[in-house]
Amino acid sequence: MELIDKKQEILNFTLPSSPSEDKPYTRVLLQLFGYAGHGKSAFVNSCFYTLRTEEYQMHANTGSSDNIITTDRKAYKLTDTITIVDNRGFGKMGKNEEVIAYAQLGHFLPLDKKVEWTEDFVQIMSQVEDSDLTPNYTDFLVPIFVYSMKIQMPKEQVEEVQKFFMNCRDMTGVFPIVVLTNKLKKCGNNLEEAFRNAGAEVVIAIENYTSEDHIKTRGRCADIQEVICNALKDVQFRLEQPRDPMEERLKRKKILLKFAYESVVEELKSKAKEHEYERLKALADKSWFKRFPYGK
Repeated sequence: MELIDKKQEILNFTLPSSPSEDKPYTRVLLQLFGYAGHGKSAFVNSCFYTLRTEEYQMHANTGSSDNIITTDRKAYKLTDTITIVDNRGFGKMGKNEEVIAYAQLGHFLPLDKKVEWTEDFVQIMSQVEDSDLTPNYTDFLVPIFVYSMKIQMPKEQVEEVQKFFMNCRDMTGVFPIVVLTNKLKKCGNNLEEAFRNAGAEVVIAIENYTSEDHIKTRGRCADIQEVICNALKDVQFRLEQPRDPMEERLKRKKILLKFAYESVVEELKSKAKEHEYERLKALADKSWFKRFPYGK
């Protein structure tokens, strides 16, 4: 397909509505995840530059690997149907960060609000409970995992990523599309093979546009468009199967609660101080765990 055709395919993409659904999908959320400083925000800017603007613009602020810029769960409307969500990047994937990452993935934390890496499970799950006051059933979630080719992936991260990918599949029905940034500056490690071994079905290497380097080329635009086209193919494939948005949201919440409960139990086992044990035991007995089988 020619470059201009792919561009129009993306810009004209709409979600089919079904008369049998009370709340049909109305928007695709391309959910960006990954470690801090690997190019998620730069990818947002590259998408807009490739598809929407003639001049390069900084829609999302960018930073370096040791300078975390994105602390909000920031949404950027690419088309009437497609919104890119720049989620807060991982630091070290400890239990607390994992729970918050899955809360973002499941769309249980609000858009355009600050995301705190907190060790307080009560605060985390209270936010999840608040999302039930105005539940969203109409967003189709597609995870995209961004990783820089300039950075060697440690062996322990491979296991983290594999676990994250499987949970993405279970929560959204879609394996994350892997976007390898810094295509022209790769350090020589075979990241594509590492991600495929972790379960990735689609791995695409790109070179993001930046304020210093934004001469449009056919190849760079084609790579970025290919990422979005693959995301839309996943949407179309999943929509060919019976879907119940309300049931799927409930499933995502159950998976999140299961993971959160297991994290609390693991923390209980690691705490020796009596006051910490009592605090966590009380937390595990919270009503939202009691309502869930894994909390019994």
